[in-house]
Amino acid sequence: MEPTLTPLLKEVDYGTYEGLTSQQIHESDPDWELFRDGCPGGETPAQIYARANEFLELATQQPEARVLVFAHGHILRAIAVAWINAAITVGAGLQLDVATLNILRAADRGRVISLWNAP
Repeated sequence: MEPTLTPLLKEVDYGTYEGLTSQQIHESDPDWELFRDGCPGGETPAQIYARANEFLELATQQPEARVLVFAHGHILRAIAVAWINAAITVGAGLQLDVATLNILRAADRGRVISLWNAP
């Protein structure tokens, strides 16, 4: 099977915060949190969540298929919370390190995160 590239997995649009570190953003906006506040001139939390849900619709078109995803951390966190139908703000509580393994799957009790942030 050939890989599919989709813009749905692009990193969050940080608008005027593009290129700044979280530390730099917090110098001017100490209480800022991406999944609550979004980015001025960029994506809102609702837009991030909608894109995550749109990706999940694409990824689950074939229910028995396995999907391997490579993307940036914030959109992956949004996909995880959308997978379990949690509020986008839950994404702030998910630690996600670089190059980790995460498994989202359907279980007998519905959608679950069966592995998260594993080295």
